[in-house]
Amino acid sequence: MTIAKVVVDVPASQTDRIFDYHIPERFEAAIQEGMRVTVPFGPRKIMGYVLEITDHTELEKVRDIENVLDVTPVLTSELINLGKWMSNHTLSFYISSFQVMLPQVLKAKYKKELHRLTEEELPDEINRLFDGRDYIDFEEVEKSSIKLNRIQRFIQEGLLEVDYQVDSKETKKFETVIARKGSLTNLEEAMIDLPKQATKQWEILKYFSANEIEEVNQKTLLSILKTTRASLKPLLDKGILQEYKKETYRNPYQRDYPKTTALPLTDQQQEAKDAIQAQLAKQEHEVFLLHGVTGSGKTEVYLQAIQEVIDRGEEAIVLVPEISLTPQMVERFKGRFGSYVAVLHSALSAGEKYDEWRKIQRKEVKVAVGARSAIFAPFENLGIIIIDEEHESSYKQDDHPRYHARDVAIYRAKHHHCPVVLGSATPTLESFARAKKGVYQLLSLPDRMNKAAMPEVQVIDMREELHAGNRSMFSQQLVQAMEERLRKKQQIVLFLNRRGYSTFVMCRDCGHVMECPHCDIALTYHRTQNKLKCHYCSYEESMPSVCPECSSDTIRYFGTGTQKVEEALTKLLPEARVIRMDVDTTRRKGAHEKLLTQFGNHEADILLGTQMIAKGLDFANVTLVGVLAADTMLHLPDFRAAEKTFQLLTQVSGRAGRHSLPGEVIVQSYTPEHYSIQLASTYEYEAFFQQEMQVRKTFHYPPYFYLTLITVSHPNQIKAMEVTKHIVQGLSQSLSEQSTILGPTPSPIARIKNRYRYQCVIKYKNEPKQREILKRILHYYESDIQKNDLLISIDLQPSQLM
Repeated sequence: MTIAKVVVDVPASQTDRIFDYHIPERFEAAIQEGMRVTVPFGPRKIMGYVLEITDHTELEKVRDIENVLDVTPVLTSELINLGKWMSNHTLSFYISSFQVMLPQVLKAKYKKELHRLTEEELPDEINRLFDGRDYIDFEEVEKSSIKLNRIQRFIQEGLLEVDYQVDSKETKKFETVIARKGSLTNLEEAMIDLPKQATKQWEILKYFSANEIEEVNQKTLLSILKTTRASLKPLLDKGILQEYKKETYRNPYQRDYPKTTALPLTDQQQEAKDAIQAQLAKQEHEVFLLHGVTGSGKTEVYLQAIQEVIDRGEEAIVLVPEISLTPQMVERFKGRFGSYVAVLHSALSAGEKYDEWRKIQRKEVKVAVGARSAIFAPFENLGIIIIDEEHESSYKQDDHPRYHARDVAIYRAKHHHCPVVLGSATPTLESFARAKKGVYQLLSLPDRMNKAAMPEVQVIDMREELHAGNRSMFSQQLVQAMEERLRKKQQIVLFLNRRGYSTFVMCRDCGHVMECPHCDIALTYHRTQNKLKCHYCSYEESMPSVCPECSSDTIRYFGTGTQKVEEALTKLLPEARVIRMDVDTTRRKGAHEKLLTQFGNHEADILLGTQMIAKGLDFANVTLVGVLAADTMLHLPDFRAAEKTFQLLTQVSGRAGRHSLPGEVIVQSYTPEHYSIQLASTYEYEAFFQQEMQVRKTFHYPPYFYLTLITVSHPNQIKAMEVTKHIVQGLSQSLSEQSTILGPTPSPIARIKNRYRYQCVIKYKNEPKQREILKRILHYYESDIQKNDLLISIDLQPSQLM
């Protein structure tokens, strides 16, 4: 009796285990580990993943697998092990860990089709099944008497293929191809036989004959010859030409990228590359921290290390933060490795993501470049994993499963005996501390390429500007510097970490602030739609003309958003052409690339934006960077606030003077004396590291202590508070005395989407039983979670405590 161990698609604690199903005889040769199957579960049929095949079960009676959804496994055995480790490591459901690894198309509802990929004669029974059609519903195959492993053989030979038709219609893309049926001589004879008035038919055949081609895309053919399908049809009917459907990938990157070659390396780059190369030669796992200032040429080191890996016949994964996945970054990899590169990120449609993923699965590419989830690329022969801007908080997933891409990278690299390279100008304190202790190997690039100087940074005290009577958002120095750049026809980047027009709207008479009715947070004013929006639950309402509390008309905007800055810039420098880049202006597909291309072509003088312009941009003509409010993040209730401020200022400063023209950075702040702003202005990472480590040590924060954040939410405030209180009591009794438990306290944003949120934090150095204790707590509240709308979320390495 053959048994499949299956994890089912029901993310709930009582189903979070492996179920045994019997593999019926008709599927025995077809089912492999890593395939998706349909199984009976209670009264319904649901999807599941086969994790193991065995001949043993403890159960007396097991149900049969209903159907097989894949012909080749979607999960490799390595990814199955990774999923099991991840669900334990992050305390998440098995099913969530496997779902996060696959493109959306494979998760949705599906309809299965069998496609014929050849004109060759297939056995009679298969021909009868297709009955002249190019594809059929897979249900027809299942109802027929043909054995599944027979169909599988033709699939392996490339004659047939299974396609998943998803409800959202994310399916494979096909194009119609026109091909000649016989030899060129046959074609020329057919041209002679054509009637004189059939000029368009003659032109079509002449096109095939003169160019000696065998097939051409129908759309291309009709467009070149400026004709219609009507002239093509008689040639198809007579059998002179034939047509068929050919699968084509959706190509999100249509254009051809100019081919680039390796650049000569500086001594520092060469040293870093040699260290990585030595590890590649040994085929041993090692974690490198490549600490290089902005513009020091880290990308070139990555590219040459990847070339080494490809030459060895192995594969590479490169992670870059979502906002750094600029067209420039894609161009660097596509230019160097051409069609060997698959790119995975959120701006692609579901169909495009599926096609890029299948290129990896079919071993058609060697390099996967993408944001966080690209770490699960189904490569089976990994030679290197690179994480650029490793300090970025977007590498941590904030919902189930709460994994950090760096941990997954290290786990996979150990399996493949290959190196991981973490690159950053401002590494996280945890990574730099590990490099200092020798857990990671530190590689340094302290100088910029071409020995270019780091741009000079001026810190402006906005309190003094205010005392001098300047109430605008631009200091005198910044205005003068911008005017000078405009005269010289140079470009400017202005950075503000907020979108919208203003951060909140308040009545000057009674002090009432417009708040979201569902969340404890002020609404943000968006000028273009004249609306107030909540950035947490998407609630929006029209901007009132009078205060809803006291009916006064002295209702005003406070704080500064990108829209407001854009308006002020237009008044201040009417001759300047401004491009604004924030979530609002880059919503549409391709908008990001379009705006950056315009700026690169000097169709604008000033690029104004939020965090998305802080990284990865490289424009030769940018000589001035202005940071409008350096302290927006400093005052958040977040133990990483100083670190994030230092990182962001260093990153955004690095956008200036990257080529031959010298750069200048002006940082405006209301707390210029803060060490993170002072040290960022002189690029002293080591000094910042030492000072911030002292703060972390004093207050028991990472990397000296580990943190676990437990957040409880419920529509009833008292229920949320009570549950958190009980959890804290339970933890106090179960954990060692060396651990500290903070809480229960309301979360910094105490209500989101009408749910009240309470939290507690565990600070510890070593708690080997912590996971078991937390699992017991979740188990204890299981029925409350199911029936009473209680949510308990556990984050074992929170990037923030919000």
